[in-house]
This record gives sequence, C-alpha cells and structure tokens, in this order.
Amino acid sequence: MSFKHLLSFLGTALLAFFVFTTETEAATYEVKQGDTISTIAQAHGTTVAKLKTTNNLRSNTITAGQTLTVPTVIKKVEKADNTVATKEEPKFKTIKVRATAYTAYCAGCSGITATGINLKKNKNLKVIAVDPRVIPLGSKVWVEGYGDAIAGDTGGAIKGNRIDVFFPQKKQATNWGRRTVTIKVYE
Repeated sequence: MSFKHLLSFLGTALLAFFVFTTETEAATYEVKQGDTISTIAQAHGTTVAKLKTTNNLRSNTITAGQTLTVPTVIKKVEKADNTVATKEEPKFKTIKVRATAYTAYCAGCSGITATGINLKKNKNLKVIAVDPRVIPLGSKVWVEGYGDAIAGDTGGAIKGNRIDVFFPQKKQATNWGRRTVTIKVYE
C-alpha cells in the first residue's frame, strides 16, 4: 500500500469516527396525577429501568408534582455542508413470540397491572404481559399486528417467549386468538 493510499484510508476512517456520534440527552418531566413510571417511560421512548436509574429510584412509586429526568438517545450526523442533523436512533432486539390476548374484565381480574397501570381507567393504552426474564417490565415494544405497547404486566402462563396483549373488550381479545408474532423490544 502506498503512502498516498494509507493517508486516504486513515482519513476516511477518521472521518467515519467523527461523523457519527451518539450521546444521551435528557429532558425533565413533571409527574401528573394518574401517571405511572411505565406510562412516562413509554411516552418518552425509554424504559422503566433507564428512568429509575437516571432518577435514582428504588421502586416504581412516583407522586404528582415530582420532577423526573427523562433520558433520550440522540444520533448526530455531520452533513457535507458541516451542519449537524440529529435524529433519535432507536435500538431494539427482535424476538418471535407466541401471543395470546386478555382483558381487564374477567372473573377475579382487578384491572391493575404488575407495574400499577389501571387498565379499566386507561382502556386505550396498549399493554402486554411478559416474562420479565425475557422482556424487562416497562420496556417499550412493537408487536406485529398490535402496534406500539408497554411491557407493563405479567401473567401466570406467560413464561419464556410468550406474551399476552391487552384489549379493552373481551370480543377483541377472543378475535386475537393465539398467534406467533414478531416483536421489537426497544432498549
């Protein structure tokens, strides 16, 4: 390799190193009445774990009026004209899972999830039950055929690569049936 080629290679490698940088930025959020740590994490594209770590929280308990720092990952890209464009760069893992459906209106159902979400008061919220060893509680997920949701519940039969998707009406849950779907778990 000639000296000229070596300089060209090193210059390209150095440029690639400096062109793409990722950093975490933070915003603040004031907790409102009825908020849960899961719904705040979902609304801001982060996880319960990151929200708790960032705010030194030991439990999922938050109170109205409390101010939380909400982390977001930003990707900065330097353009040819030396300006910088930013965009959120979601990171996720893809998993195939067996999916069933549930509702908050069954015999013995309280409608309160493992993370404290009241499904009877938040009927339009998309929530899935997960095995927390596979998908951490509070994770933002995308479910094929269901859309964006929060991993906000657990269930006795939900073990391994299984999920249960919430529907506000029993007929919707029955229509979902059992199916194998692809999900994306955002980190």
